[in-house]
Amino acid sequence: MKIIKIWDSEASDRQLDEICKNLEEGKIMILPTDSLYAIACDALNPKAIERICRLKGINPAKTNLSIICSDISMASEYARYDNYAFRLLKDHTPGPFTFLFKSASSLPKAFKGRKTVGVRIPDCKLCRDIAEHLGHPILSTSIEYENEDYARDPGLIAEAYDSKVDFLLQGEDGSTDPSTVIDCTGSTPEIVRQGKGII
Repeated sequence: MKIIKIWDSEASDRQLDEICKNLEEGKIMILPTDSLYAIACDALNPKAIERICRLKGINPAKTNLSIICSDISMASEYARYDNYAFRLLKDHTPGPFTFLFKSASSLPKAFKGRKTVGVRIPDCKLCRDIAEHLGHPILSTSIEYENEDYARDPGLIAEAYDSKVDFLLQGEDGSTDPSTVIDCTGSTPEIVRQGKGII
């Protein structure tokens, strides 16, 4: 596993070029977010998505997949939502929230089974910069860990995932708090998991 050190959530242009080149090649990574460290890949690369689903034991037909977008404009290309949901996004992003929306046809086949996509615009400049530099979202899912040290310490995370992912973006210590998940696919938004984000 290659480790790329990121200082203050600010990747250089050279680092962003390297990260996005790896993602475009179908490689998977671990990166810090505003909640837990996450496993991520190019959200438009079906083979990379399959790798992550196998790694996590995820059946995409039964589990909501989430994407990290650079901003609301990017989110609107891959998710469908009404004016009320738009205001929720505007008021609470960037932040530690995952909003569940109906997925748009621009997403790969892996998303079609559920017809729902989780949208994240995290309060982590690194995440948003990668999506912006790539030109489209990255798919993300939280790491799994044995104890809190393996959630927080990027060195221990690298140890646990050494043979499972291609590279790790080493930032500050992580959190053990997941994002708050809000289902916006029905007539009224509903919190389905209370996490770090407070509405």
